[in-house]
Amino acid sequence: QVQLAESGGGLVQAGGSLTLSCAASGDIFSPNIMGWYRQAPGKQRELVAVASSGGSANYADSVKGRFTISRDNAKILVYLQMNGLKPEDTAVYYCTYKSLHHGLGPDYWGRGTQVTVSS
Repeated sequence: QVQLAESGGGLVQAGGSLTLSCAASGDIFSPNIMGWYRQAPGKQRELVAVASSGGSANYADSVKGRFTISRDNAKILVYLQMNGLKPEDTAVYYCTYKSLHHGLGPDYWGRGTQVTVSS
């Protein structure tokens, strides 16, 4: 089992910045993928950004150039630096972890942290 704990959400004005953090614990194996998804009211959960333990990263087109994902593999932390926030970024942001140690492992999810961007 893997436990994920997010922090850093909140209320910010449009154009502002926030940094989300997620700490993973439990049965952590490498290589793995950690990252962020989000879900706005009435919408499906969507990918924001993910990063592998090897250093590659993938971003949704809607956040490219504004958001940056980073990892501390030693401490099993993943961050999401969000700049230039827009009202449409308002959502619950979920941290995710997937092991690649023996093929694709199951997806683990945190409880989510609310990000609200006011116009």
